Amino acid sequence: MSAGDGTYEERTVLMSVSRGLGHVLSAAVVRSRTGGTRLNRKRDDNWTGAMCDAEQDDTEQPVPRAAAIAARLDSERGSDVAQKCMKCKDTSAVLVIRVGDAFCKSCFKEYFVHKFRAMLGKTRLIFPGEQVLLALSGGPTSSAMLCQVQEGLCREAPKKLRFCPGIVHIDEGAVCGRSLEERRATLTQLEAIFQTSGFPYYIVYLEEVFKLPNSMLQSVSSSPASHHGENYKEAVDGFLQKQRETRSQTEQRPTVVEQLNVTDTEEQVQTKLAQFNICDLFSKENTGNTFTEASTSGKWPFNLTQTEAIKELFSSIKTLTAKEELLQTLRHHLLLYTARIKGYTKIMMGDSCTRLAVKLLTNISLGRGASLAVDTGFSDNRYGDIMIVRPMREYSSKEIAFYNKLFDVPNIFTPALDTKANDKASIHRLTESFVNKLQSDFPSTVSTVYRTSEKLNTVSSDYNCGAEQTDKCLLCLCAMDTKVERASAFHATLISERLSLKQSPDHMFVKEATEPSCCGGDGDEEKGKCRGAPSEACHSTDSKRTTDLLSMLCYSCRLTVKDMVSLDLLPQYVLSEAERRKRRAQVREQIQEFLLAPEDEMDTTSS
Repeated sequence: MSAGDGTYEERTVLMSVSRGLGHVLSAAVVRSRTGGTRLNRKRDDNWTGAMCDAEQDDTEQPVPRAAAIAARLDSERGSDVAQKCMKCKDTSAVLVIRVGDAFCKSCFKEYFVHKFRAMLGKTRLIFPGEQVLLALSGGPTSSAMLCQVQEGLCREAPKKLRFCPGIVHIDEGAVCGRSLEERRATLTQLEAIFQTSGFPYYIVYLEEVFKLPNSMLQSVSSSPASHHGENYKEAVDGFLQKQRETRSQTEQRPTVVEQLNVTDTEEQVQTKLAQFNICDLFSKENTGNTFTEASTSGKWPFNLTQTEAIKELFSSIKTLTAKEELLQTLRHHLLLYTARIKGYTKIMMGDSCTRLAVKLLTNISLGRGASLAVDTGFSDNRYGDIMIVRPMREYSSKEIAFYNKLFDVPNIFTPALDTKANDKASIHRLTESFVNKLQSDFPSTVSTVYRTSEKLNTVSSDYNCGAEQTDKCLLCLCAMDTKVERASAFHATLISERLSLKQSPDHMFVKEATEPSCCGGDGDEEKGKCRGAPSEACHSTDSKRTTDLLSMLCYSCRLTVKDMVSLDLLPQYVLSEAERRKRRAQVREQIQEFLLAPEDEMDTTSS
């Protein structure tokens, strides 16, 4: 083979590769602009003509001609892809949130910050000086929420936030199969982030649900600190006035040098200095202390028995769906208890728009349609004295990921209960996979589902707040959706369930008092023994206990409890509250004829 032949083969290979690369680039550019797979015909024609010219003049300087063609393609591609920021119109965009929404770095930060503060300002539920507890898991959304609160409390920030934040983290490592060393390592990283913020923080462990008081699930009326019915503008003016008075008093207070009069003796000077040191020490302990008794540097606030108990509780649940529902319920109970004992009136949750869209569809699948307004709305006031707010509900997971990446927001990955589970392991995972896949093909899926949740009527949320204790679910504390008439879908479902178990539909209702129990005889030796099987223990007590507990639950929580092997594994405060409600119902039934109807009671009060 001669040198000329080798040069010709090199030119042929170069033109073939350039032709294929040109088609790929043209298709990619057009696809990125229009979202389709059509090719730019004009560009293909130009490319074809250029390649024909190259083939005709392949003997006259092929390399410069190929370089010119590549340069022309680069210039055309650059003019198509490069976009300007939609806000400032000057800087090149660094990200595209949606089609046509391109932002530069600085404008994207302004957009992100404005959305957070506008959400809080529009709702006007968090009053100046109010104690707000930030529930942080260490994930992207909660970390971005913490960053927004930090920036909003800065002096230079416009529309400055005026509440007093605190941080709480729930460690769920016991039910996720993590060892104490792994949990300690993760908590150490989280504590470093919490300490950097300067806010007081509290680390609560899932095992502590077995130490909650029996009064945990009892209804609590709204406290005066919740500012119920107070005018927001008046509250802001009063807060600013107090700040000005405090600042003026601080300026008028004499300094240490002024108080140390030169005419004082040496002993008097030393005494005053000691007093200043003591005052400074107490002020630092009251304001600058961010460590808690649950810090990872100390001993664990739970014992091995409680760890084994929580593991046994979740291992007794049959499905992953029921495990996730129970875990969410216990998590809310711990957040509620921490907020009460620490003096907080609001809890901020880091639920994004994507998460709420998945939660909406999941709750419908689980039969929680009656409580969608409180489960996905901005505010959740089912607990009375403590309100849950979701200021991150306007952000998509894509926006949060971009913000954390561009501005180096630290976040810690913590394995969850469904980590490494397949898409069909639970209803939560299946719904999340379905929404994410649909979102990749139809970018408006999440926003459409989210806007649907915004249109839900808030009558159910008001009813959740004003319902009596017996009208609320024992676990989730939402309004009961099972107290309906017999001609309803709920009772039709119960009948179908009984028929599938080959039982009479009449047995789904409470048994009559005259119906004989499975145990017979009056002797002590026969108590606790079934009539048909004297050697076996009686199961009527457990069955009646399960029936009584199910009657205090909403439809969704009933499905969760039915997947449990034994009710005795539940925390004691849940069983105690169930027993208390049962006794109150029995007493109410005994004095029913002496009670006034609600209408009569209102008439008597008004008169």
